[in-house]
Amino acid sequence: MKILVVDDEADVQLLFQQRFRREIRNGEVNLMFATNGLDAMEVLLKNGQDIRLVLSDINMPGMSGLDLLKRIKTAETAPTPDVIMITAYGDDENRLQCKNLGAENLLSKPLDFNALKELIAEKNDLSLS
Repeated sequence: MKILVVDDEADVQLLFQQRFRREIRNGEVNLMFATNGLDAMEVLLKNGQDIRLVLSDINMPGMSGLDLLKRIKTAETAPTPDVIMITAYGDDENRLQCKNLGAENLLSKPLDFNALKELIAEKNDLSLS
């Protein structure tokens, strides 16, 4: 399963690679990374049909995660990947906006990787541990 992680924090790539090390090694997960919404759109244009999930931060320079979500959900290409938003601000306004724009879920930072793996496994009939 290809997952695109979109976050402008420098240590996010290493963190995700460490937390999904077993799933990557077993070939269950293939992680791709972008540092902002514009980079993510480029990755999606090149690999869109293969990417099944986008995990995106909300607050990023350039194109925000909410703008990225809007573009993904209104794109006329199929299949559209699921999108889970990740934010340090889990307030009701952000939750409502993410839901209205079509996000499957909103997770708060610091990220609970066990909960994330459960969401991914549940949605895709996988057994990620």
